[in-house]
Amino acid sequence: MIERIIRTIERERMFGPGMPVGVAVSGGADSVCLLHVLLEVGPRWDLRPIVLHLNHRLRGEESDRDEDFVREMAARAGLPILVESWDRRDAGFSNLEEAARDARLAFFEKTMASGAVERVAVGHTRGDQAETVLFRFLRGAGTAGLAGIRPATSTGIVRPLLGIDRDEIERFLRARGIAWREDSTNLSPEFARNRIRHNLLPQLERDWNPAIRETLANTADWARAEEAYWEAEIDRVAAGALRESGGAVMLRADALLAPPLAVARRLARRAMERVKGDLLGIEFHHVEALLELAAGGQGHGRLQAPGLDIFRSFEWLRMSRPGVETLENRNYRFPATIPGRVELPGQGSAVLLELIETTGTIGSSESVYNKGVSGLDRESLRGPLEVRNWRPGDRLQPLGKAGEEKIKTLFQEERIPLWERRHWPVVVCGSSVVWTRRFGPDARFAAGPGAKLTVAIAETGGVSDLP
Repeated sequence: MIERIIRTIERERMFGPGMPVGVAVSGGADSVCLLHVLLEVGPRWDLRPIVLHLNHRLRGEESDRDEDFVREMAARAGLPILVESWDRRDAGFSNLEEAARDARLAFFEKTMASGAVERVAVGHTRGDQAETVLFRFLRGAGTAGLAGIRPATSTGIVRPLLGIDRDEIERFLRARGIAWREDSTNLSPEFARNRIRHNLLPQLERDWNPAIRETLANTADWARAEEAYWEAEIDRVAAGALRESGGAVMLRADALLAPPLAVARRLARRAMERVKGDLLGIEFHHVEALLELAAGGQGHGRLQAPGLDIFRSFEWLRMSRPGVETLENRNYRFPATIPGRVELPGQGSAVLLELIETTGTIGSSESVYNKGVSGLDRESLRGPLEVRNWRPGDRLQPLGKAGEEKIKTLFQEERIPLWERRHWPVVVCGSSVVWTRRFGPDARFAAGPGAKLTVAIAETGGVSDLP
């Protein structure tokens, strides 16, 4: 058993020379075995173990006795120990089992962030791996979920016992006369993992496959290797397909239609993860709904998934967190002085206004002004100017057109996505739109050949998330 653990540690590169390592010890057989194994093999890497114990206080005095047991064990071994307590009220109405797990991880991550340790070793075994794979399969996980518990994580959690069975652990402890504590909650049917451990897995072993635990653990190894390949492949694909701006992720719909389905599904999940920060709550039907949205012609559409608000507009998809776009943070209106500069909120750009004495048309071939500058006849403006975002119903008479049109119609002709329209700047004088991004001045207010004073308007900075 010891040799297999050493091979796991070396294969996964769990420890470096002289590394301070936190050892999570609850008092149960698995964690007690882990501590004693690391004390035995640790000198190979000159490890400096520190015992970590989180008292969940779920079992009253029994939890406190577990803490005392771990403290005494650390003292006998001459090891430093860090102990924290958790208040179950912090879990609120969430799943108690998951909340307790999150509390442990938070304790471990905080300890690593403090610099006290560089890794935290936990005592998950092959039995835990089998239970995890089966649990995730029953909940509908894909291969990422079936990869199960990872031997080593990017956050610094390592699991040297992941290839070891519980009966091996108990034989190891008994052979050395090492005591451990039994957690009474491990028998409670309140927790799904206990029902799998004590009911479902024994039935599968008895009626279907005596080696079911090993089979499930092997499935995890297989799936984990598959995921390692796909992670690198999707990194490559995502680099060319995903665009991030202001906390949102955008991609063209055809990025989910052209590749094989396996790639499309993983790219969809990657985009969702970029926005959410994780994939909790994202299930198969959410991914399929996104692919259907991408395949649904070139109109507009919307769907929501846990922690995600997804829009389709023309050939683009945009994902953001719910509530990011509201009327309260969408609308803006600022006075525009001449000369002056109006910063556009959240866009990294500004509208510049300048008063120029001119005898020619701004933007004509003989104009000395930069491309993108539009001109308004100052004498035609009967009031102060304001810069605001486009609102439904706004109208403009484009240069060269006989009549006014809804700006919404111009958006559709130019294939401007819905989310680009929300903050689209326009300059108004009274109730009239006299200028807008891309479409320029209203013909009725534009500086003509006879204009003496021209208000030159230009926008500077990044003005679009899309090409």
